[in-house]
Amino acid sequence: MQNSRRGAVDPFIVMDVMEAARQAEESGRSVIHMEVGQPGTAAPAAARDALTRAMADDPLGYTVALGLPALRQRIARLYGDWYGVDLDPARVVVTPGSSGGFILAFSALFDAGQTVALGRPGYPSYRQILRALDLQPVEVAAREENRLQLTPEDLEGVAYDGLLMASPANPTGTMLDRDALAALIGHAQARGASFLSDEIYHGLEYDQRAVSALEVSDDVCVINSFSKYFSMTGWRVGWLVVPEANLRQVERLAQNLFICAPHAAQVAALAAMDATDELEANRAVYARNRALMLDGLPKAGFDRIAPPDGAFYVYADVSHLTDDSRAFARQILDEAGVAVTPGLDFDPDRGAGTLRFSYARATADIEEGLARLARFMQARRET
Repeated sequence: MQNSRRGAVDPFIVMDVMEAARQAEESGRSVIHMEVGQPGTAAPAAARDALTRAMADDPLGYTVALGLPALRQRIARLYGDWYGVDLDPARVVVTPGSSGGFILAFSALFDAGQTVALGRPGYPSYRQILRALDLQPVEVAAREENRLQLTPEDLEGVAYDGLLMASPANPTGTMLDRDALAALIGHAQARGASFLSDEIYHGLEYDQRAVSALEVSDDVCVINSFSKYFSMTGWRVGWLVVPEANLRQVERLAQNLFICAPHAAQVAALAAMDATDELEANRAVYARNRALMLDGLPKAGFDRIAPPDGAFYVYADVSHLTDDSRAFARQILDEAGVAVTPGLDFDPDRGAGTLRFSYARATADIEEGLARLARFMQARRET
């Protein structure tokens, strides 16, 4: 059978790095994982306990397409607790991970051939999902002086039907303050374009609070997930917040594309939202790891880094060390036993000179990884 043109998307390079790291470990080598954006912790104990109880007396069949009503209500309450936003639970759509949320949002808001502007560097699956849906990603290079976040000036002369921003961002961890976010929302709305806000790293910020697009406008689409702050990557549950006028459109698509998000994951997610002590303890670990990275990476020789306000990444310019970040990352894995992600995933133009380091694992792993990187770079300097 033939392959579709829509399916001809680029591979997700970090997954290839994960496989190379797995093979190295299978051969008996010790590998420190700084490649993948995945918490090293399990889902909160309360989430796992809630699912155990549910499995005893609940068949866990289909839920309604928009998600368990109790979970939608609890998500709406989070916006009051975190942002002071009074959100109608009816606008919340529970999705099979943020990836399912992107598919629903892109399908509901855009017709084939329309364009969505993205900042570069950025999460690579944005452009691949868009292409698979016959939409056109328009990637705009963000400038270092703006901490690798787009500004309205960067978008002047760019035609787009939608604008997607992330704060905190992957791979940089940089954030937009309220004024910067409002300026971008205003730029999109003045052109009649949809604004989408990827907020899956909210809750993982350190020196200042992340701002939700819903604090600025109701006429936006917010994508979030239980994967990062709530430490539930493999459970595949996330959510959208959409304007009321778009809700039925999203619901019809959800009914047909997914039926519903996994019932078991929704049960666990509801309980996870009240596991504050455990979640904040995880965040404290990331904060400690971040401090170690900001001290240790420059000492090792990775001293050109974007200022990571949130998430659990450090994005480093290594163009003075290599013009092939993929080969450099492979060398670091082979010689240092540290898995890192080449920047080509996030920026096909400038990514040959960048690496992303994740600090989502245990502090002891981060300390050991930094020691290995320091020895690797010292040996490199001596050759």
